[in-house]
Amino acid sequence: MVVPTYNERVNLPLVVPAILQQDPRLEVLVVDDNSPDGTGHLADELAASTQRVHVLHRPAKSGLGKAYLAGFRWALERRYDLIFEMDADFSHDPKFLGDFMRAANDADLVIGSRYRTGVNVINWPISRLLLSIGANQYARWITGLPLEDSTGGFKCFRREVLEAIDFEKVRSNGYSFQIEMSFRAWKKGYRLMEIPIVFTDRVEGQSKMNKRIVREAIWMVWWLRLQSLMGRI
Repeated sequence: MVVPTYNERVNLPLVVPAILQQDPRLEVLVVDDNSPDGTGHLADELAASTQRVHVLHRPAKSGLGKAYLAGFRWALERRYDLIFEMDADFSHDPKFLGDFMRAANDADLVIGSRYRTGVNVINWPISRLLLSIGANQYARWITGLPLEDSTGGFKCFRREVLEAIDFEKVRSNGYSFQIEMSFRAWKKGYRLMEIPIVFTDRVEGQSKMNKRIVREAIWMVWWLRLQSLMGRI
């Protein structure tokens, strides 16, 4: 389980045990971007208490996508069969991890979907919800990606999927990173499956969403479509 962190000191000591208790085979990699609140130091303390927790320290905050790619490289080097990603703030509930592992028996990339069975989002203002729903419809229309929720960040990759993707060609770094990774897997012929989850907005800490991330997502789907048409995906 790759968990990127930046100022998640309150959430981290709660979410890591919640992940580990779902299955004895699960391990956690915390990818910390030099959090000023001491999240990285706390992650080291958690790692010292169990061999199932690991920490990757990065020198500065440089984006969600780059943090995930760093974590994926770490996991691929150690030959994990299933590589997960999720947020540290409990918006992604660890209780769904069993569903992911069962679905991975029949899929290469499993996506936790907020919209697979209606709208399963708690505590979002209507403006944020409409933005998310609109962004997913927009991404599906432009790219053809057959997902109800292509921007969600609760996922499980089979190792082979990530091995097949050239990380050096991945351009996205914000929330469009999720679209791009699913799109690249889909274009390579891997089986995608959405399973329903309930998404609950964070209680502690601040959202990483900003206007730059939204702008990146708007143009990135067009770039992905163009790259696909040119046979470069």
